[in-house]
Amino acid sequence: MKTMGFVFLLLAFFAIGVVQGQLRVGFYSNTCPDAESIVSSVVRNAAQSISNIPPVLLRLHFHDCFVEGCDGSILIENGPKAERHAFGHQGVGGFEVIEQAKAQLEATCPGVVSCADIVALAARDAIALANGPSYEVPTGRRDGRVSDVSLAANMPDVSDSIQQLKAKFLQKGLSEKDLVLLSAAHTIGTTACFFMTKRLYKFSPAGGSDPAISPDFLPQLQSICPQNGDVNVRLPMDRGSERTFDKQILDNIRNGFAVLESDARLYDDETTRMIVDSYFGILTPIFGPSFESDFVDSIVKMGQIGVKTGSKGEIRRVCTAFN
Repeated sequence: MKTMGFVFLLLAFFAIGVVQGQLRVGFYSNTCPDAESIVSSVVRNAAQSISNIPPVLLRLHFHDCFVEGCDGSILIENGPKAERHAFGHQGVGGFEVIEQAKAQLEATCPGVVSCADIVALAARDAIALANGPSYEVPTGRRDGRVSDVSLAANMPDVSDSIQQLKAKFLQKGLSEKDLVLLSAAHTIGTTACFFMTKRLYKFSPAGGSDPAISPDFLPQLQSICPQNGDVNVRLPMDRGSERTFDKQILDNIRNGFAVLESDARLYDDETTRMIVDSYFGILTPIFGPSFESDFVDSIVKMGQIGVKTGSKGEIRRVCTAFN
């Protein structure tokens, strides 16, 4: 009986450890009950003064999770070798919003809320501000202790083939469906002409443009991004719906109006093409699938890539520096 009792206690202790080591909705309900509302308030205020904050924060979450997992490693600023300076992170921003939220949280409940969780919560709030779906964010991430520019060398790239994109997502435990849905996050925000030059003028060794671009759309893109023009000029990634989080970008992909090359490649592959088309069937409004619901599933799944929980990592005092 003593042996059985010891085994029971051991199993109970192990079970508690497993539960504590997992993310869960409401992780801060006892230790910092206002955590999520503080982050929401900071994001909302930032969006009132800077209109492009929603897509910026959404992109920040994606880029954080794809290197070393969702651990806030992209936030560290410790010199030129810091991860945030990687070529694949060009144009990523929103750092000051995360730092503002962290400062308020430290004043309210010091040493409790991780920077990694702030990034995930801020992305959720950003999506809601763009009229996207509301959803619960499992929290309990801890901050990583590594930030190395070389670790971001394999980020998904706008010029990747569909095979490369599928492989990079699979390496993170994400499916072809997740690839389509997370790419659809491009429904809000802009890109720079820098990322359009190859697609518009150097798509093949002989030059020329990507044949997947609709002939009705190509002149518009080339007028915004002329050859040898200013590569810093920005254009919406979702033609006709750049400020609203919706499935319009998938319809654009179907009809040759994708802006980014990587988005257009989703229609090159039979599997990803079927996933894109599934949101536009005659009976889709009645029987589904639901783009909004499926997107939530994918971003919550992405938010659990390589997370540090339990005793791993740390809770930073400031998001730009290790403790």
